[in-house]
Amino acid sequence: MADSDSDDYWVQEPELAPNDPMRNFMPTSFGKTSKEANIAAQIEQTRRKVEIPQKEKKEKKAASDSDSNSDSDDDDDDSESDEEDEAARFPVSHEVVFTTHDRAVTSIALDPAGARMLTGSLDGTIKFHDFSSMTPTTLRAFKSVDPWGSNKSGSTDSHPIQHIEFSRHSGGAFLCVTAHPQAKIMSRDGDVLTEFVKGDMYLRDMNHTKGHVGEVTTGTWHPTDQNFCITTGSDSTLRIWDVNNKRSQKEVIVFKSKAPGCAGRTRMTAVAWGAPPSGGAPVIVSAALDGSLVMYSGNGPFSRPAAEIRDAHKADTWTGGIDISSDGRMVVTRGGDGLIKLWDTRKFKQPLVKVEHPSTSDRYPMSNIKYSPDSSSIIAGSASGHLHILNPGNLRPEHVTPITPGVPLIVVDWHERLNQIITGSANSETHVLYNPEKSHRGALEVMSRAPKVRHIDDDPSAIMDQSSGISGDAIVAPGALGGTKRGGVTTSGKSRDPMRPQMQTITPFMRSQPDAKHISENIPLSKMLHEDPREALLKYADAAKKDPMFTNAWAKTQPVTQYAETSDGEGEEGPDRKRVKR
Repeated sequence: MADSDSDDYWVQEPELAPNDPMRNFMPTSFGKTSKEANIAAQIEQTRRKVEIPQKEKKEKKAASDSDSNSDSDDDDDDSESDEEDEAARFPVSHEVVFTTHDRAVTSIALDPAGARMLTGSLDGTIKFHDFSSMTPTTLRAFKSVDPWGSNKSGSTDSHPIQHIEFSRHSGGAFLCVTAHPQAKIMSRDGDVLTEFVKGDMYLRDMNHTKGHVGEVTTGTWHPTDQNFCITTGSDSTLRIWDVNNKRSQKEVIVFKSKAPGCAGRTRMTAVAWGAPPSGGAPVIVSAALDGSLVMYSGNGPFSRPAAEIRDAHKADTWTGGIDISSDGRMVVTRGGDGLIKLWDTRKFKQPLVKVEHPSTSDRYPMSNIKYSPDSSSIIAGSASGHLHILNPGNLRPEHVTPITPGVPLIVVDWHERLNQIITGSANSETHVLYNPEKSHRGALEVMSRAPKVRHIDDDPSAIMDQSSGISGDAIVAPGALGGTKRGGVTTSGKSRDPMRPQMQTITPFMRSQPDAKHISENIPLSKMLHEDPREALLKYADAAKKDPMFTNAWAKTQPVTQYAETSDGEGEEGPDRKRVKR
């Protein structure tokens, strides 16, 4: 070291051999270092490695052998290039996998901007994912909501998620359909905005009920007005709701089945509500369990369908997939009979095309089929776990790729702004397929961020005792541990811990008694219970004098009321004095 007065210092570095293992433990620099992410390498890690099935290889080889002017080597090169070109047409070259559920994923929804993704499952929960807050190492949901986990009755029953769908314009709310007679409108943060009423199950005529009396199977939003939605139920009805009025539906469409032995009722399994972009009249197309396919004019009247096909699909098979093209002319249906059919709304009598397709609706009735945003393709899952991209004209497969081989692929969706395909499978996986050159934001944005290095303190299970909920190196005062307190309850329901307040026990009688908040919000004129009856009548005293409703006919001829005059002596005695009997 130099003199103390000098400002120049030098630090002697350890002399180590280049291959010395101690170099791994020596710092290379001092201070905070920044780690730049290799974006290209991260995206490359998500590239899908898909092998071409032997059947497709044989078919392509047979097609190439038919050309006598090309040799075998050129055929192999052409087949490989054709496969790459075919895959490049669709956003399926890369994928990101989310495993945030415990059971099968039954519904997927993305808001119009493509910033938030919701997934519903058979476990009764809805998972919320934000692409703007995730990194390649933090692919998880930031929120989990059970629509029926904390209802007013105090029960904790969960129902499988049948369908979730964001409103088509703002994305500020989404429709939530569970295996329950009441559908809900929830905010994008998971708060319940509207809970539609349940109908009276003892009424025979469904036109007189204010809501569904059976399980709601699915639903969708109005194509242009975000204030209206439609739901289908097992009570053989379709109901149009105004989200601002939860006490009764706006319209009731009662479908009368003509199948023998069903007494005019059947379960409605699927519905689609579409309209052409030019502003034409919207149409409602719905499928029933008896195999019927009905179409209604979206503007009404709904007394009878505009067109009906009785044997569109095989009876007693669940037709869960139905969608309308962007121009409002073509309808595609996926039935439980293993067929996909294409229909024209202008000639709604016979299918234009029908092809065989393995169905999954026998185990998962939520299985769907979707048009691409520009209606240039049709996507659907299969029981083998493959994603099928079909031609919208002849329903022939243009591209087939495995997503979860051997596991049914239940739901699919193709987002317009992101240009990404989202799938949900029976093994609780959600796959987001994208192409770095054709897709925008979404999963591509997630993989373009630097990975977040999680500290061990970020994982409570690694540093905390889950039985007591405290850290292993925490300092605890004597007698303050949770184990020293007397837990449990007595036979009377009181807690054994003297420091714990007594929790109110919810009895069946209390469940049937609505609270004051429920009465004020749902029962009309309930505020009159807290009003003085005399004051309520006196409010109309002036109006009754100015415009008498019942005595106006003899108002001019009514005689003046005359009262008997009392003498001075009678007035002094008063009415309370009684004559003494002797």
